[in-house]
Amino acid sequence: MSVPKFAIVGRPNVGKSSIFNWLAGVRLAIVDNMAGVTRDRMTYLLNHDEKYFEIIDTGGIGINDVDELDDEIESQIKQGIELAQVLLFVVDARDGLTNLDETIARRLRAIGKPVLLVANKCDGENWESTAQEFSRVGFGSPVVVSAKNNRHKQNLLDAIVNIIPEDFEADDHDLAEPEMKIAVVGRRNVGKSTFINTLVNSPRMIVSEVPGTTRDSIDVRFEIDGKSMVAIDTPGLKRGKSIRSDIDFYSDHRAHRTIRHADVVLMFFDAGQRIAKVDQKLCNYIEGNFKPCIFVVNKWDKMVEHLPTQAWSDYLRENFASMNYVPIAFVTGQEGRNVRKLLNHAQMLFKQSRERATTGELNRIVQRALEMQSPPVIGTRRPKIYFATQIGIQPPTIVLKCNDPELFPKTYRRYLLNFIRDHVKFGEVPIRLLLDQRQSVSLEERTGTAEPDLGMSEAEYRRWEKSQQKHEDSFE
Repeated sequence: MSVPKFAIVGRPNVGKSSIFNWLAGVRLAIVDNMAGVTRDRMTYLLNHDEKYFEIIDTGGIGINDVDELDDEIESQIKQGIELAQVLLFVVDARDGLTNLDETIARRLRAIGKPVLLVANKCDGENWESTAQEFSRVGFGSPVVVSAKNNRHKQNLLDAIVNIIPEDFEADDHDLAEPEMKIAVVGRRNVGKSTFINTLVNSPRMIVSEVPGTTRDSIDVRFEIDGKSMVAIDTPGLKRGKSIRSDIDFYSDHRAHRTIRHADVVLMFFDAGQRIAKVDQKLCNYIEGNFKPCIFVVNKWDKMVEHLPTQAWSDYLRENFASMNYVPIAFVTGQEGRNVRKLLNHAQMLFKQSRERATTGELNRIVQRALEMQSPPVIGTRRPKIYFATQIGIQPPTIVLKCNDPELFPKTYRRYLLNFIRDHVKFGEVPIRLLLDQRQSVSLEERTGTAEPDLGMSEAEYRRWEKSQQKHEDSFE
């Protein structure tokens, strides 16, 4: 049985997104005094009193959207209501019962689903008594809350779970943590939302030619070969000087947060547009956070007859030289062309980001790198690398113990990183390479175990690694 769903509905500016964030305990939806900020549906899985349920945030019913997306927003509201088993009808205690509230109440009664009336903005006891006038709409006494002032959250959660049947049991699949989180990022109108809709075979996101249609980062769950995944649609990013409102600021903030929390990032480009500064900034952020990434050239059907794929690949390599390890995919999101191949490659990158190389393997690689090109001698000091070891994953993190990190210039570090990348099984993901000065007190003196060096045989490395398992912290 699927997890029960509760759709949060009501007119604009009654605090639906505030309640959504409040119940989730995370700032997911953008909250702003301007009406109509929420456009797409947002969902979040909650557990209260050992009962699981999903809340769905929806746009304001009856909104006059500034970008004339009223029909698209209404479509998303309808889908949220259709998916839900229970409707949380939110009203504003400070405004009192309005004509639009009564119109919405008639619409909800006609649907025939259970309705839980929630009076928000009851910031004190005086407002709680005033909120009783909402009983007139026919859904009983409201649950009085204040999301802003954190009042009566427990009462609302109790009211929600009391509606769930006692014998209800959700499928384990619905409760399972996704195996991989994919962030879909890029500037405005590159086809991110269309790609998400194609991915889940559903009009999950509003798709429009209006720039900036998507404002929140939206999690969308889907399956590949029985494995649960989450794709996160993000707002299209603007150039810094174009960010003029709080909504723009929070949209950018959420897109960056999504990148930080993702396992793999799909960086979208429009095949018919040139690379812009905002693309450069976004790629710098992805690289700076060491996130596995695929460059996705979308809308390729419009360019395939005019420009070979190699030309676009060369164009990307020229503009993002420091990310030359990133795979490139050419897709048509609207038709689903090459989408499955793209997702398979994303899974492969996720696996690579969790791979480990043995100390023996790394030391042999570094030994060959040194033999092919020695580090430059600075004055009378000769740079030395004593040994290498991997200390972490996601991203793979490698430490080179040396006599002095300052003796290794950036160009030589880049050479070492590229050489290592060419010889390990995780060459398509970011690798964090750290040079650490060996302490004056030897490892043997600290742990009683001989220190490795680049000239050890494989058998010697294996014996050393076995003896060092309980001393891994010595390498960090």
